[in-house]
Amino acid sequence: MTRRRRLLAINNYFYRRGGAESVFLDHIDLFGAAGWDVVPFAMRHPANLPSPWSGYFVSEIEYGATGGPLAKARQAAKVIFSLEARRNIRNLIGQARPTVAHAHNVYHHISPSIFGVLKAEGVPLVMTAHDLKIACPAYKMLSRGSVCERCQGGRIHNVLLHRCVKDSAAVSGLVLMETLVHRSLGLYRDTLDRLIAPSRFYRDKLVAWGWDADRIAHIPNCIDTSGYAAAAGEGGYFVYAGRLAPEKGLATLLRAAALARRTLVLAGTGPEEPRLRRLAENLGTDVRFAGHLGKPELKRLIGEALALVLPSEWYENAPVSILEAYALGRPVIGADIGGIPELVADGETGLLVETGNAAGLADAMVAMAELPAARRTAMGAAGRDWAQREFSPARYRERTLNLYEAIC
Repeated sequence: MTRRRRLLAINNYFYRRGGAESVFLDHIDLFGAAGWDVVPFAMRHPANLPSPWSGYFVSEIEYGATGGPLAKARQAAKVIFSLEARRNIRNLIGQARPTVAHAHNVYHHISPSIFGVLKAEGVPLVMTAHDLKIACPAYKMLSRGSVCERCQGGRIHNVLLHRCVKDSAAVSGLVLMETLVHRSLGLYRDTLDRLIAPSRFYRDKLVAWGWDADRIAHIPNCIDTSGYAAAAGEGGYFVYAGRLAPEKGLATLLRAAALARRTLVLAGTGPEEPRLRRLAENLGTDVRFAGHLGKPELKRLIGEALALVLPSEWYENAPVSILEAYALGRPVIGADIGGIPELVADGETGLLVETGNAAGLADAMVAMAELPAARRTAMGAAGRDWAQREFSPARYRERTLNLYEAIC
């Protein structure tokens, strides 16, 4: 009798915490529905989903927790190279015997220390690059608010020199040490059978930074449009949905909304919120801070918007929020940076604008608002059709299965 195929699915968190976790959990659901046994490996956390395999999970790391120098040193060592994670995953492999392992985000919590164990045990290993950590120590290629590629060619000392992580010498120094250890041990380059890049931009950027193109597969994110429906009407506002963080270009968006004299709704929370509130007041921007919304409320908010606006000023990967807007029948105004242009067909499913250009973004918002409602609906419908054809769960699973079969 043929043994059922078993997927070892690895990620720091085992609950819907952010975009990477949603991709990770949707991936688990897709392969479980296709008849695979799925074994998760993650960090223990109170919000985790239940799993019969949770006894193998690694201890939770709480950043910012109080403790003396010795405790902080132990935590730093665990962030760089977790011996506990190596022990646990070795025991898990012995019990589960996976067909293939698929990692998502592991750094700073589980750590890539587990990859050598998987290699030694003969388990084929795939990792999805949700960000640029395997090239840029600070993972965003962003320094002090500007796109940065100073570390290309191995010049990783720049992460400390420019304090790229939280503008902190201590944290940036820890990240530098982490990168030095990981690279000297070959924890990514010598263990990964394949990398998955959700955007062509990330694939090309990783190749430019020295990764072998033959080891990188472009597999876009997916969305099940059957769970979304277009709204009956429009609410006369533009919407941004996501984290309120500096790299998202939200100050530029507020300035654009003020220039365009258009209403804006920001759905989400994050460290930029106090500064954005002050900026909105100073500019006189008609903006509402909606905070964190549940899925039904967020769908309704996006579904009734004139368009979703994604004004990012860093190398975005493949934002699922664009696919969600299309699934709701809404067009998208996106910045021409990172993987965003791959997901916005200019003039067909939305509009592309120059990143960081408030005046250009304002012009696009005015142009979108002045279109007949039927034209915006047609753009959203074109986006939904595109999502159903190219970004369906079935297409994602097929592409991923082909990759697994190529390495198993």
